[in-house]
Amino acid sequence: MYPAEELKNRSKQFAIRIVKLFRLLPRTEEARIIGRQVLRSGTSIAANYRAVCRSRSKAEFIAKIGIVVEEADETVLWLELLVDTDIIAQKRMTDLLAEANELYLRCFAIHSEK
Repeated sequence: MYPAEELKNRSKQFAIRIVKLFRLLPRTEEARIIGRQVLRSGTSIAANYRAVCRSRSKAEFIAKIGIVVEEADETVLWLELLVDTDIIAQKRMTDLLAEANELYLRCFAIHSEK
């Protein structure tokens, strides 16, 4: 599989995991507010990466991958807040946080290469 296709698939699987996480959040006001934020940023990684793959120029590619980097970093923040505020236990978030950080680092590396 080509690296772009692998990242496309990984970001889509990550988005699915984010949707499932959102569904499991407690029905408290703070969980729903943070949950909506992580739902928005976590799913937009996949959508924006697909847009990166359709870039028509190097400048467009750089701009769009920059958006993916921002969304991935924001997602890491919201996931950390869910843990740090005891809305979700750390042990339940370890794998998801690791994947969020990995997506961020991979996209940041791609952005830095260009």
